[in-house]
Parts: sequence; C-alpha cells; structure tokens
Amino acid sequence: MNKLALWERYKKYLFRSKALGLKLDISRMNFSEDYPAKMKGKMQTAFQAMAQLEQGTRSNLDEKRRVGHYWLRNPELAPGADLTRDIKQTIEKIKIFAENIHNGEICSPLGRKFRNFILIGIGGSALGPQFIADALGTLKDPVKPYFIDNTDPEGMDRVLQELDAQLAETLVIVISKSGGTKETRNGMLEVQHQYELKGLDFAKYTVAVTQKNSQLDQIAQENGWLEVFPIWDWVGGRTSVTSAVGLLPAALQGIDIDSFLEGARICDEITRRKRISQNPAALLALMWYHATKGQGGKNMVILPYKDRLQLFTKYLQQLIMESLGKGKDVAGNNVQQGITVLGNKGSTDQHSYVQQLLDGPGNVFVTFVEVLKDGRRESIFVEESVTSGDYLSSFLQGTRHALTQKGRESITLTIETINAHSIGALIALYERTVGYYASLVNINAYHQPAVEAGKKGARLTLDLQVKVLRFLQQNKEKSYSLKEIAHGIGQDEEIETIFHILEHASCNEDHKIARMK
Repeated sequence: MNKLALWERYKKYLFRSKALGLKLDISRMNFSEDYPAKMKGKMQTAFQAMAQLEQGTRSNLDEKRRVGHYWLRNPELAPGADLTRDIKQTIEKIKIFAENIHNGEICSPLGRKFRNFILIGIGGSALGPQFIADALGTLKDPVKPYFIDNTDPEGMDRVLQELDAQLAETLVIVISKSGGTKETRNGMLEVQHQYELKGLDFAKYTVAVTQKNSQLDQIAQENGWLEVFPIWDWVGGRTSVTSAVGLLPAALQGIDIDSFLEGARICDEITRRKRISQNPAALLALMWYHATKGQGGKNMVILPYKDRLQLFTKYLQQLIMESLGKGKDVAGNNVQQGITVLGNKGSTDQHSYVQQLLDGPGNVFVTFVEVLKDGRRESIFVEESVTSGDYLSSFLQGTRHALTQKGRESITLTIETINAHSIGALIALYERTVGYYASLVNINAYHQPAVEAGKKGARLTLDLQVKVLRFLQQNKEKSYSLKEIAHGIGQDEEIETIFHILEHASCNEDHKIARMK
C-alpha cells in the first residue's frame, strides 16, 4: 500500500477525543474493510457483559465477589448509597490526610515534617503507584516516594541505606488487601526493625491500606498506627490504582488526584459507547482480537516514546497478562489464552530489539505511545530547525513506517501531554480494553486461579526447610550427605529441593550451615 493510500486509511479509522486529549490510530493493523462489521455481534455481547459488571454482577466467581473499580472514579454508579458514601468519604479522607502531612499538622513524634515515604507492597499494590510516581513526579514534590516491592533483602537494604539518616522524616505505607501477603509482611518487618534500631516508634510513622478486619488492619489497630485506609473486596489488585492504593501515595507526592480520577471517569464514559468507531477501548480490543486471531499467544510490544512512561509497560504486563492468561474459558474448555506484553521505551529500544521486530519472527504487534508535548517551554536546536524532541518524534514515525514496509502491524496511541488527567485516562482505557477482549475470547478477566500455585509451592518449600534445618540443629556435631538428610526427615523424594534449600542457606550466614568441600 502506497503512502497516499495509507493516509486515506489513517483518516478513515482514526479515533480522536478532545475531552481526553487522545488519538488512536489503528490504520496500520491489516484488518479487512468488513472486519468491524463482522465483529459487531461479538462486540455487542462484550458491551452487555461490561454493563452487567458495572451494575454489580459477581464477576470474580472464585472469590464470589463483584468487580467495581469503575465505581472508584464515579461513586454514583456504585450499587447502593452506603457504598457511594464510603468511596467519597475515603477520597476526602485521603486528601485531608495528605494536606495535614504537607502542612506539618501530622508529623513524626520528633516534630519533624514527613519528607519521604516508603511504600511497601507487591504486584498491584506497588506497580500502579510506582508508575504514577515516575510518570508525574517532580523535583518539587512535597514528599518523595520510595518503594519496597519484593522480599529481596538487598533490594530493601538499598532503599533503607539511602534513607538511613532520614528515617525520622519518612512515613511508611503498608499496602495489602488481604493483610497476609508474605512479601509485604516481610518488607514491613524489615523496615520496622530498622526504625527500632534507630529508637523510632514504628507505629507513629506508619499507615495501612487494607481490607477491614484483615490481619494488617488488626495489627494497625492494635498498635495504634497513624491511619488505616480501606480497600474493598470488590477492588482487584491490578485494578486498584484509583483506590486508596494509588490515590494515597499520589496525594502525598502532591499529584492532583481529582484530575487523575476525572481523566479515568471521562475515559470510562467514552469507552461505554456502543458505536465501535467512537469507542477507543472497543477498537483496541478488536485489534488485539485481530492480531491474535482470538486465540492468544501473540506478543504485544508496548513502545512509549517518553521516559516518564517507561514503567507503563511494566504496569500493563500485570493488568493484561494476569487478566488474560487463562487456561480455561468461562465454559470450562481448555483454551490457554493470553497475550504476552513486552517493551521498554523509545527510542532506546531501537538500539536493543527493534532489529528483531523488523527482521525476526512475525509473532508480535506493536503499540506506539506518543506524547506530543516535549515537556519543556523551549528547547535548543541540535540541528537546523530540529530539537531533541523532534528527533524522538521522528524515530517513532520512522520505526512505524519501517514496520509497515515489513508487513508488521502496529497501533499508535497519542496523547497531547503527560499530566494526572491523561495518566488516569490511559489507565482507564486499558482496564476497559482488557474487559472487552476477555469477553471476545470468552474468558474471565477478573480472577487469577494460577497465581496461588506458586504461593503454595513456596509454602511447601519453606515447610521443608524448617524440617531440614531442625534436623541439622539437632545433629549439629555431625556432617550429612543430601541423601542422609532427606532420609533422616522422611523426604527421600525431595532431595533436589533439599539441595536447593541448603545451597542457598550455605551461601548466607543466617542459618550457620557449612557445605563440605
């Protein structure tokens, strides 16, 4: 197809919204002219499923709960006046708390203003807040964010060592919906230990974001933590960023959470439209369905051409892969659905893996994320009439064109600028797209049955470790082979796991295990 024909196709299929400051270009996806009409029936079914979800239908059947993240940015949609009131009150409570932190009305027991916070969470309890913090943070933020999002001791030490002299000015936010997430618990205990080593009363520095009556809620209440903010059972981790999970750290950082919620709310309104050509989430879902032939298994490469969006791909990995990676459809048929999400940022990726996108296997489709405003009032010219930002834009256009020439498909999502409103809109757009695509392929996007398998495996390994170390402690005067240890605890078939347990233990001083030379 020549460039003039591509231009006509671009104009025909372009979606543009002034309210969102957003454009969606699907013209470089190689669908046929009659494809949208053929998919109209499936898409109408997806619209109906989404409407039922928003009305409060129990969509997470494993946990027997509703899915209501859309209510968080439009509380009037919530099924019940009590729920509407609770959502509004929580948002107001967050704003008042953040203001009191900023003005020093809430301060450390030493009378110091909080100038930093450490957010302890994992998965959806950290990815969304991290993305927002990186996308919208400035050097003028009243409170600087830090994150502990793993149970890696060295990773925790890197954060705690950087804040060592500032712990007395550092708030702690512990986020766990269930209150029993082990990685989060470990991070909390490690941070608490450092505060206690400094002679600081951990409880007077700490707030919780959790479900009412959870283990974490009980700890916070019993120990007199500064505050507890709610997560409701109908908020899933990967769609929790417009709840207190994302709003509290954003407000503390000085981000306009009203604008963030408004961007999401307006996007929700637009993506409820039944006319497919005027609904960007419906268009995206149809493009995903076209690219994967409705069978999943294809790689989606997200290329944001903006440093502030470098964590967007990481955020989308959880949202998309945890939602769509399913072994069975809603009828119980084996389907192995899923879309793998890859990416970093442009133009960095042009020097890393765009070579494979162009010349490698054709198992990918690309989404370019373009930001029109460079973020500076005025730039220098690095060449005649060319700024650094012009280069960034031209690299995007050049890569997009090169993919087209190679017959590789791409989508281009354009926003005017990065601010709280546009980030809220982007998040809402992809949340809705995931829901629509799940309906098109007949899977449940709102449960994650396989996630528990790894957790159960870890628990079995830890239980085995306790038996191994107890055996060695009780027989500390002797040396044993792996086979003897396995036999001694009655776990002969677990010899490989025992090997891995002891290999790790012998490389660390904690357990005082020595490996024979």
